[in-house]
Amino acid sequence: MINRESLDGIAQQIADLFGRSTLPQDVQRNLRALIQSGLSKMDVVTREEFDAQTLVLEHTRAKLDQLEQQLDTLTQQLDSQKTH
Repeated sequence: MINRESLDGIAQQIADLFGRSTLPQDVQRNLRALIQSGLSKMDVVTREEFDAQTLVLEHTRAKLDQLEQQLDTLTQQLDSQKTH
């Protein structure tokens, strides 16, 4: 899910909020576990998963645009055949 460096960074930001340069090891461990537990309950995805899904969505959007254009062309052709 989220790597240890990210969790450590979040824990450090929390320590900074309390005006401390570092938190005791046991507090850091508990804080990391709490953050990880909270994130696992949410539908958080990795950046790689997000980027992969974004790429799939872009391809799908391009295909949809192409199909809409083809449909418009065919509709125009059908309409022109009806008027003749």
